[in-house]
Amino acid sequence: MSNSIGEKFRITSFGASHGPAVGAIVDGCPANLELSAEDIQKELDKRKPGTSGVTTPRKEADEIQILSGIFEGKTDGTPITGVIFNKNQHSKDYSMFKNTPRPSHGDYGWMMKYGNYDYNGGGRGSGRITIGHVIGGAIAKKLLKTQNIEIVSHVVQIGDIKAKPQDFNTIKENIEKNPVRCGDADAAGEMEELILSKKDEGDSVGGIVETIAVNVPAGLGEPVFDRLDGDLARILMNIGAVKGVEIGLGFDVAAHTGSEINDAYQIEDGKVTTKTNNSGGIVGGMSNGMPIVSRIAVKPTPSISKCQDSIDLEKMENKKIEIKGRHDPCICPRVTVVAESSTAIILADHMIRSGFIHPSNLEF
Repeated sequence: MSNSIGEKFRITSFGASHGPAVGAIVDGCPANLELSAEDIQKELDKRKPGTSGVTTPRKEADEIQILSGIFEGKTDGTPITGVIFNKNQHSKDYSMFKNTPRPSHGDYGWMMKYGNYDYNGGGRGSGRITIGHVIGGAIAKKLLKTQNIEIVSHVVQIGDIKAKPQDFNTIKENIEKNPVRCGDADAAGEMEELILSKKDEGDSVGGIVETIAVNVPAGLGEPVFDRLDGDLARILMNIGAVKGVEIGLGFDVAAHTGSEINDAYQIEDGKVTTKTNNSGGIVGGMSNGMPIVSRIAVKPTPSISKCQDSIDLEKMENKKIEIKGRHDPCICPRVTVVAESSTAIILADHMIRSGFIHPSNLEF
């Protein structure tokens, strides 16, 4: 089982949804980065449950404890270990799924592959495991900030409701003002209504989350097997609820000609830029200095309270199930920080690999 990602800046995730704790070990962060538990906590607060009507009512403080890697307020070059103890598990909600896989969950695959499967809340396959992504991403974002790189993720679609394009600063401002974390204030209200209506019906709804990274230098990524877009697609696709990843125009490139979407170079204020950014800031597997833009398609939460068809693996017969417990009617709002974190992890790794950040000591 692979629980780590990254080459120079490496994240190892651990724990299970209803186990004693979840967390991450971050290896490869250079020394002398100013870092505190509060830096990580503010990112964790964006994904923690029970913060609004559009999220699961499960209440978890998700308070981070740092066990290693920070000395006198700065990283010391050793592995940073962050842990969060689970305090509000309702494992009895899941006892009926011991031999009955939930539709569109990973249960059946886990059962067939490992046999000994923690079915409580999905165990290691739960969305709660993305806490490890956020711990690693919080550190990566602080590291990238030393190079003036900023990353923001926002919800651009819920169901058939689409947000209108906004500039980077407007998105940053607006996502803090609505529970959907949408950069378009008008669309956010409609999205919230749709999510709550599906919640009342015992159903769920999916959407699209866009991530934008600005001030990324040209030259990150390798042109063949370690392409920057390939690494980004890999980590984003590894978020459990994600079923599709796009960079730049993504699948829309199929409907255009080269003359319509080629990004022409220009000199602007003494710098090399492109007139358009249809490539999403990555060409030939390497960053070109333009904003890096990705989008992920997030499926509707598979845990819904409506009656569904499944099977009893012990009796080998068909079975009806109703999933009780506390679940998100839409995962998108809480996925935004996970997408931000995942993007930050890859960019931090490539910044070190490409020599923009010293691998051992930020003061060098």
